[in-house]
Amino acid sequence: MDKKVWLITGVSSGLGKALAESVMETGDYVIGTLRKKEQLKAFNMINEGKGHAVLLDITDYDSIVETVKAIPQIDVLVNNAGVGFVGAIEETTLEETRAIFESNFFGTLKMTQEVLPKMREKGNGDIVQISSHGGIKAFAGFGIYNASKFALEGFSEALQQEVEPLGIRVTLVEPGPFRTNFAAGSLKEAKKELRAYDATAGQFRRNLKGVDGKQEGHPVKAARAIIAKVNSQSQGLRLPLGTIPLKTIGMKLESVQQDLELYRTIAQAAVYD
Repeated sequence: MDKKVWLITGVSSGLGKALAESVMETGDYVIGTLRKKEQLKAFNMINEGKGHAVLLDITDYDSIVETVKAIPQIDVLVNNAGVGFVGAIEETTLEETRAIFESNFFGTLKMTQEVLPKMREKGNGDIVQISSHGGIKAFAGFGIYNASKFALEGFSEALQQEVEPLGIRVTLVEPGPFRTNFAAGSLKEAKKELRAYDATAGQFRRNLKGVDGKQEGHPVKAARAIIAKVNSQSQGLRLPLGTIPLKTIGMKLESVQQDLELYRTIAQAAVYD
């Protein structure tokens, strides 16, 4: 069997790093993206022959175009690069919001758009979007991050319907809390803090930072689950990872079902006789 070539964004740490290492262990080849030159040199030295890294900022769209153009074969695209953000809706500026969407939505969208022609040409491929259980259920204090992941889920759900007839599969990975640097160094916060939200968004901020290093999720086990999903040829769209997503996504489904039943009569009445 020929080696697959995986293009994975954001392989310097966390899930991206674990996934890149696990893919190379299987014998497939990894092209990973990094933002710092010193990271690039170290990655290429350690993984010579098994993979290589390229410099790329996911918010630099011209660089995305040039990077994808220079790669002759891409069998699996993993859109992993992104950032976390905490803060109440009222606390968050438009500038802060745009920055999160540039990383978590627009960069991923552009990367997906650039890779698709290569996959369409050969009639197969896998696109793996690293979303979150927060891409289905929102939490007070996490609203802007939730919104960016809801947007990712929306376009990916439509994308699956568009590309499945072309031989291309889409997977939405929905992890819960994992022991990465998400809740520590890479987490961004709204600069403003309002006392009115101390018991809701403020508590969420404190809780999120307080669980660093104690999260239930194991990045290597998550990486192996993603590889297994890609190799399984399953057509399923969503891949929750961890016990917490099973609970929170289940809570969201129950909440939506309750609202459907609560307002069913009103909904049915809002049509022409």
